[in-house]
Order: sequence, then C-alpha cells, then structure tokens
Amino acid sequence: MNTELLAPSPTAVTSEVRMSRLHAEHSRPLLNFLIGLTGGERHAAEDLLQETMIRAWRHLDSVPEESENARRWLFTVARRVAIDAVRMRKARPAETSVLDLSRIPAADDTPDTVLAIDALRRAVGSLSQAHRRILSELYFEGHSTRETATLLGVPVGTVKSRAHYALQTLRDAVVPLN
Repeated sequence: MNTELLAPSPTAVTSEVRMSRLHAEHSRPLLNFLIGLTGGERHAAEDLLQETMIRAWRHLDSVPEESENARRWLFTVARRVAIDAVRMRKARPAETSVLDLSRIPAADDTPDTVLAIDALRRAVGSLSQAHRRILSELYFEGHSTRETATLLGVPVGTVKSRAHYALQTLRDAVVPLN
C-alpha cells in the first residue's frame, strides 16, 4: 500500500494550521463585528462569519501574514460579505430580518468616526422600541409627524415628544460633554 496517497501534502497541513490560527485569533472579534452589522441577529452573523472564513480559506495566499494586517483583511472581507448578503436579500422578496446597510462603516473611517458610530449604535440600542420606531418612521421612511401618528395610532404630540427625547439621547451620546 502506498502511504504517500494517505498522508496530506505539507502545503495542505500548513494551510490547515494557518487557517486554524486565523480562526482562533480573529473569529470572536469578527463575530462581534458582524453581530453589530446584523442588528444583534447572532444566527445571521454566524452565517456571515462562516462565509468570511470560507473566503479566507479560498484566498489564503492573499491573507497577510502579520496578525494586525490579517485582521484588517478579514474585517474588510466580512464587511463585503455583509454587503453582498444585503444585496442578495434586496433582490429577493423581503424576509423577516434584513441587514441594515446604514450600520456598515465606510472603509475610510477615522478612529474618531468609528468611536462616534459606536457611541451612536449604543445609544440607539438603549432607546425604547417606541422611540426607535418613531425615529425610523420620521427619518428613514420619510413620513411626516401626522403620518407617523396615524400609522402608529398615537397623538401627534406623542410623536413629537418621543422624537425630541430620542434625538436628545442620541445627541448626548455622540456630542462629548465639555
């Protein structure tokens, strides 16, 4: 029996070891990043992480050797995988949960911008569902105060009040105190 046929090639072993190291070192931060992009949907984030790692495996020669550069490369791939997922879902009928492209940072974000976006995300996450819904209807859907009130079945004054307090919370989170 020829034992050479049973043993993996040295290149395959090296690739497996490298991929295992990449996964061990970067999968948790990548998953956290993707959970943020998916609005907290862990299953969607895990799917995106898996696709990111598959792309890394397919293009392992392109992944930089240095850990920090490899992490940047993986985060870029993860961001593109998330964008691809959004585009695919937009081409199909709407599902119950769609990734929000507005939550994906631009490739040229400065550290200050990234910190501001993170503070804003946390602030939005701290808002009540009612406050988030008001902001969504007014600023993302483009409805007027009256249309939003009718749509949600609340008085116009409630819409104005919730919008005011929600925006104040967001403003306080992003604008540093003097």
